[in-house]
Amino acid sequence: MKAEIGKTTVIYKGAAVGYEYKKNCRPTLIGENGIIRSGTIIYCDVVIGDNFRTGHNVLIREQTELGNNVLVGSSTIIEGRCKIGSNVSLQSMVYIPINTLIEDFVFIGPNAVLTNDRYPIRTENRELIGVKLRKGCSIGANATILPGVEVGEGAMVAAGSVVTRNVPEWHMALGCPARFKELPEKLKELNRIGVKP
Repeated sequence: MKAEIGKTTVIYKGAAVGYEYKKNCRPTLIGENGIIRSGTIIYCDVVIGDNFRTGHNVLIREQTELGNNVLVGSSTIIEGRCKIGSNVSLQSMVYIPINTLIEDFVFIGPNAVLTNDRYPIRTENRELIGVKLRKGCSIGANATILPGVEVGEGAMVAAGSVVTRNVPEWHMALGCPARFKELPEKLKELNRIGVKP
């Protein structure tokens, strides 16, 4: 295991930090005040900021960056080559594939699935096109976001929705396939993840 861990970060028994997926990979870097619970596996070539917390059985693959104040819920999978901002909350059993971008203040509810492959196992030379979640957007429980979709700043995706096209900023996407409507004024502010009142 190759890792450089902040002094105040706690790693529970049964977690593996700095899993070497290849020879000569760079060490995992984790900041201060983290909590990494049992069953979690974090590969080498991962950079994580301060105040990072996981549930149990989290997987974070190589070449991934996470900012400060990030929560990753139990059994969530981050497949690698992803960039995740600060003040982000990923609830339990979220799936994040390769090439995903998640900006600051994003919330993703339990069992939400992001995808990156338009034609799974149907073509030889597949292009994996990640989802982009812009600043302050929220994804509801059990929602599915299809490859290449961009969810705009402050937008919300309702629980159980299937999003097949870009969601404009400050709009709600709901249904299967999702339709859009403008958010009411009372919901037009960024998520308050990691912000003390």
